[in-house]
Amino acid sequence: MSVTPEAALSPSTGRRFRAYTTKHIDELTARAGLTADERLAVQAVATVLPFRVNGYVLDELIDWDAAPDDPIYRLVFPQADMLPQSDVSRIADLIRSGASRKELNEAANAVRARLNPHPAGQMDLNVPKVDEEPIPGIQHKYKETVLFFPKQGQTCHAYCTYCFRWAQFVGDADLKFASSEIDQLVEYVRSHPEITSVLFTGGDPMIMSEGVISKYIEPLLEIEHLEAIRIGTKALAYWPQRFVTDPDADDTLRLFEKVVASGKNLAFMAHFSHPNEMRPQIVQDAVRRIRSTGAIIRTQAPLIRTINDDPATWESMWRTHVRHGMVPYYMFVERDTGPQDYFAVPLAEAYEIFRGAYKNVSGLARTVRGPSMSATPGKVCVDGVTEVAGEKVFALHFIQARDPELVGRPFFAEYDEKAAWLFDLKPALGATHFPWEKAPVGLGGGVDLDPTRL
Repeated sequence: MSVTPEAALSPSTGRRFRAYTTKHIDELTARAGLTADERLAVQAVATVLPFRVNGYVLDELIDWDAAPDDPIYRLVFPQADMLPQSDVSRIADLIRSGASRKELNEAANAVRARLNPHPAGQMDLNVPKVDEEPIPGIQHKYKETVLFFPKQGQTCHAYCTYCFRWAQFVGDADLKFASSEIDQLVEYVRSHPEITSVLFTGGDPMIMSEGVISKYIEPLLEIEHLEAIRIGTKALAYWPQRFVTDPDADDTLRLFEKVVASGKNLAFMAHFSHPNEMRPQIVQDAVRRIRSTGAIIRTQAPLIRTINDDPATWESMWRTHVRHGMVPYYMFVERDTGPQDYFAVPLAEAYEIFRGAYKNVSGLARTVRGPSMSATPGKVCVDGVTEVAGEKVFALHFIQARDPELVGRPFFAEYDEKAAWLFDLKPALGATHFPWEKAPVGLGGGVDLDPTRL
């Protein structure tokens, strides 16, 4: 495979990867025009939440004339008001006073503990066990799909400010999922014939070199009942060179071809948060090269306040993806972790944004599903706002569920214009509980209404 002529015209062609972290944040936020006090507040937030960006994002995706309001800038740079003002002020004071790294870490950890670092039962409910011992680096929430967190893939080319896996990147081993035990994964999948799909996630698996990622993927190709390999990645948006000009770009594409040739579906789950991420020619070249291997690129992203919270942005994004042969897959709702209050869009508004974009695209883009909440009991889609028996309600259904019997099952919740997450909702139409909850005493069950105890 050779580099296309179009890629050779990109100013990013051949550029070596360079990461920028918290030690660079003052000079970078100064470039955005922030004052000294504003920069200190951003640095305080970056002490709690991870910050990492690279030269490609800085030079080709961010419009610095529009910063700090540019959507890509807001996508990767912490904002001073993402955390409670009292927490930001306390950490800023510590930085100003020259506090030790230990003091800063203690203060940051206290804030992190209040941010629900592992939502939806990831630590307790999703990790499988063998002989009562948890298997590290594996999550098995839905019977058909296993998630695997390769140890070498637990970072990203750049971090999204809204990332629900932020706890993977803050240096706390107790908060991190990871494993390098490919034999354990292979044995687990072999012994569970109901598993038809393995999703490599992180972090970002495409941060790994071809030599590393192939050691994880190739052994799975021998498992007959496995139908699909999925790779969840932001690399197309944040470092498309990975598939065009990096030294192992061609080898990586040959690995993709090998997966397809084995009879497995290779689903490349690409995260695009804004249409501006598709503008550089090198991204389009990377998409073309990946598709040439037989891989299917599906696109997904959460709906995020101040970044992509309007229908025109999503319509443009979905149309662009279809034009380049990608399949729009999901619009997610921001998860209940990290600075959710800062980024979350209320469900009623989220539905209107989704519908406003969905009605203006062709059927080829209407493969997309959403707004979808990946909550403890499963993936719940907001189908609309309607009136039933004189009551204004949300209509919802399970796209996927911990209990397969719930999949596709519609249910209703009281309309609440402020609700931003599944657990903000209450049952409608006289129901005493939602389908995944136990009925109250006297109505056929116990009193446990806590969905985290499923």
